Amino acid sequence: MGEPQANKSNFLKKLQTKWQLKSLWQVVLVLVVFACTGFTILLIKQPIFDFLGFDASEGSFLKTVIYLLLVLPLYQLFLLIYGFIFGQFAFFWEKEKQFFRRLGRLFTQNKK
Repeated sequence: MGEPQANKSNFLKKLQTKWQLKSLWQVVLVLVVFACTGFTILLIKQPIFDFLGFDASEGSFLKTVIYLLLVLPLYQLFLLIYGFIFGQFAFFWEKEKQFFRRLGRLFTQNKK
């Protein structure tokens, strides 16, 4: 019975190392931030599409573009908000800066 608990702990330790966090508690808080952000986006995505007049059952190129332009930036914003609430703002701010640097490189490499 001790084996599943050891696997969970090992998983959290791997995340701690990968994310360069100070404690397992910080890993748990970061995971809670991801969960809260995902749940919030799940709750607000459909009202946004309803407001814009998109049918829930229709899948379209325009709906995908709207999702990328509206919902994904909201996800990034909510990561920072929940990161602040749970005391992990510095971690998520660094991840946001990395994200935008990578995004910027995509556009600058194409021009060369």
